Amino acid sequence: MKAFFRTILLFACFSALGLRAETGREALAKAILEPSDAEKRARLMALAGTRDEAVIPLLELWKKDALFLAPGLDGKPVPVELVGPADADGKRAAQRVDSGRPLLDASGRPLSLSPKGLKSAEHNGALRRAMRTVSDLADLSSPDASKKLRAIAAVGQAQDAEKLPALLNRLEVEQDAAAVKALREAVALIRLGSPDRAVRLAAVRELDALQSLASTDFLAKARVKAEQEKDPGLVAAVRSAELSVGRHRSVVDGAGTLFRSLSLGSILLIVALGLAITFGQMGVINMAHGEMIAIGAYTTYVVQNLFASGLALSPFGFSLSLPGLHATGAAKDAYFLVALPMSFFVAAGAGLLLERTVIRFLYRRPLESLLATWGVSLLLQQGLRLTFGANNVQVGSPAFLSGNWLVADVLLGWNRVFVIAFAACIVLGVWLALTRTSLGLLIRCVTQNRAMAACMGVRTGRVNMLTFALGSGLAGLAGAFLSQIGNVGPSLGQSYIVDSFMVVVAGGVGNLVGTVISALGIGTFDQFTQQYAPAFANAFAGVPVVGGFLQNLAQDSAVFGKILVLCGIILFLQWRPSGLFAARSRSLD
Repeated sequence: MKAFFRTILLFACFSALGLRAETGREALAKAILEPSDAEKRARLMALAGTRDEAVIPLLELWKKDALFLAPGLDGKPVPVELVGPADADGKRAAQRVDSGRPLLDASGRPLSLSPKGLKSAEHNGALRRAMRTVSDLADLSSPDASKKLRAIAAVGQAQDAEKLPALLNRLEVEQDAAAVKALREAVALIRLGSPDRAVRLAAVRELDALQSLASTDFLAKARVKAEQEKDPGLVAAVRSAELSVGRHRSVVDGAGTLFRSLSLGSILLIVALGLAITFGQMGVINMAHGEMIAIGAYTTYVVQNLFASGLALSPFGFSLSLPGLHATGAAKDAYFLVALPMSFFVAAGAGLLLERTVIRFLYRRPLESLLATWGVSLLLQQGLRLTFGANNVQVGSPAFLSGNWLVADVLLGWNRVFVIAFAACIVLGVWLALTRTSLGLLIRCVTQNRAMAACMGVRTGRVNMLTFALGSGLAGLAGAFLSQIGNVGPSLGQSYIVDSFMVVVAGGVGNLVGTVISALGIGTFDQFTQQYAPAFANAFAGVPVVGGFLQNLAQDSAVFGKILVLCGIILFLQWRPSGLFAARSRSLD
């Protein structure tokens, strides 16, 4: 313990003298030349969190006895490493550790030395542990913010007191607000294990002020230890910190659930917009709408492979090889910008073909159209299996959608933020298309009175075709977004078709505003019921039969959430059978 505090004292002295102003190489060279192990260790610990990328490889060489002491021009030893190939005499070029430049002789020429005639830099177990500490803390100064935060969190949760000086030293120079908070949290977690009561109490108060989510288990252990020591003041402080952290966790969980519900509602909205047009405006129950989603997702998968190394397919037993562009970097990430319009047009084309070959003959027979489109959905699923295989395929997210934001401990994924923002753009685009374009005017006039529109010269068949293509294209866009959140498979759309029908019916058939409100409402209700399903079931724990039944259901929160959503929609439709906003619809007779 005395040696440890001596090391910390020496480290503080070196820091006060401005050692950190030295380069990492210079500090490492001085550490090698220090006469005592304690001073060597102090010099090494001062390197923790260094920005010099050459230090870690040099430490590895030192541990492998590959750093040597060569005689300098003034007779003093100079730490060097031997680089390059050996000559006929076994000599290699000598490179100074402190500068990375060649070691020169009296005439200014680079020296080549043999390792046999040189003394290796000495080290022992304590120095090797210090080297490992420096290596572990190298990411504290990483320019990559996420890597830096992970390194800080790992050091704090390890509660290694030997790494505390490095954290304190980094805290003095850190400028990033998130990293400063993480460093304060890590320092408090390490001090929470201190034998000094005053230090532990200060650490508890710091964690209370930070509302550190990572400190939950550590605070529980500290409370147990304080109870064993019969320290009521420390126990009260720890319990206060636990309550503060618990309240903050509840807020964070609620905000995260709200964000996930908005992203789920946005996906449902994009899916339901196409269904609101085909079902709400045209009165066609299209059970193959989910397969339009899958077509859009697979289009994204194909475009991704075309930008990469290509794709080999075997549609219906025929071999087909699509060459790739072998793009890299930003050019490769641009595939998604191409996949978005492609997914729309490919799905729209599939919808147009479906309308021309099947739907247009069944407008006056709704039951037959439902059965026919259900059969088409089965055929499309099997066609996708025969083309792409029965297993799911993975669509990689571009770099600009792969990261996340951390706002007040709430993790916001860029891909979900993008879905929410793009869903708003799609809603605006559909509204403008229906209210500000000639196609929208024709759709509205055919919806209100098809016979009168036909008498006025409107080609209702063409309007039906374009309307169905528009709805299918929107489903394809939904598939492109879903490919960024999960895997893509032939039955991808089946997971959303029922929910999208519920959105359209609950919002009011054919009403755009009702579809938006219903999608966001159902998405929010679904996520919150999944989050709080166990608490809801526990509230009925005392009821003899119902309590056990609800607790069994709550074991699978996703299923329980779906059941509650369905029950809620049934009760809502009992109150408002026409949905939130009743819409006028045409007769297809």
